[in-house]
Amino acid sequence: MNYGYDNPILNYGRVNPYNGYQQPQPTQMYNPNSRKWVQGLAGAKSYLVAPNQTVDLWDSESQTIYVKSADASGLPTLKVLDYTLRDNGSNLTENNVLSNEREFVSINDFKALESKLATLENELMSLKAPKHEKKVNNLVKGDK
Repeated sequence: MNYGYDNPILNYGRVNPYNGYQQPQPTQMYNPNSRKWVQGLAGAKSYLVAPNQTVDLWDSESQTIYVKSADASGLPTLKVLDYTLRDNGSNLTENNVLSNEREFVSINDFKALESKLATLENELMSLKAPKHEKKVNNLVKGDK
């Protein structure tokens, strides 16, 4: 028997609790301190990622971070990052910056090196040339 639950005229004022009810989806808050640990590359590859999501996976066996993301179709990509620990900025001192400037060469030094290289190339080409070409070249230059 139908007691009027499906009849809109008899159902006026009453609310059907199952009609069109959607449970709200929980939102996932990003917590930068929550790390997801995996065991090696195999663990990172097997970790499932939802479409349009990116997850940072920390390797428990080595100093590696895997950044795994999936596009809209769910196709995953994996980037591998190796990290190292260093002191509180001791590698970035002013002395290191100045020492890097000393590794560059000036334009004059470069041009001097370029001219030396050109003379060496000419001498090498003259040694490789066949003897009859040497005679022709010497006759053209005026040598007998």
